[in-house]
Amino acid sequence: MLIFFGAPGAGKGTQAKIVSKKLNIPHISTGDILREAIRKKTDLGMAAKDIMDKGNLVPDELMGELIARVLLDKRCSKGFILDGFPRTLNQAHILQPILEHISKSKPLIINLVIDDEIIIKRLSQRRECSACGNIVNLNYLADATKCPVCGSRNTFIKRKDDEEEVIKNRLDVFHTTTEPVLDFYRKQVKINNIDASLSVEEITAKILDVVS
Repeated sequence: MLIFFGAPGAGKGTQAKIVSKKLNIPHISTGDILREAIRKKTDLGMAAKDIMDKGNLVPDELMGELIARVLLDKRCSKGFILDGFPRTLNQAHILQPILEHISKSKPLIINLVIDDEIIIKRLSQRRECSACGNIVNLNYLADATKCPVCGSRNTFIKRKDDEEEVIKNRLDVFHTTTEPVLDFYRKQVKINNIDASLSVEEITAKILDVVS
């Protein structure tokens, strides 16, 4: 069981997808699950959209119910990577009995550490392809007009949660609400801090070293 921590834009999702493939365990991303619910216009998706657009967190009760249903599925029986949960102390307490039910082992905590200024620069250049929904960063594209997944041109849009003021609010929420969760786990297990300003490949190597 791996739990990835880090501020918005630290690279949790990117690393979780890479490590998930290398270890052959599912990547459980609350962000992806919620965005899918929004695209499908479910009740949860619509309720979450208003909250997420302001850069705030979805209520713990909703997220707890969603995560429990996913983690107890048999596809997670050989391990999983949690990305984006828990984000509050209450969520950590909600998650605790679920993890204890799944395994007697303690979770492995990966914490990606990076300065706020770098995150703001990163996220303000993030775009979504309106044709296929792929998320890209303009800083890392050879052709900033073409989606690398579907090939569509001039279809990039800036999501509201990537506006600078919303990014700053999300960072404030992270520092005041999510950082205390690390203290909760620090009393139980070692926190493995990794410099998230390194290259994607270097970060992946460090995570795999921790896992091994």
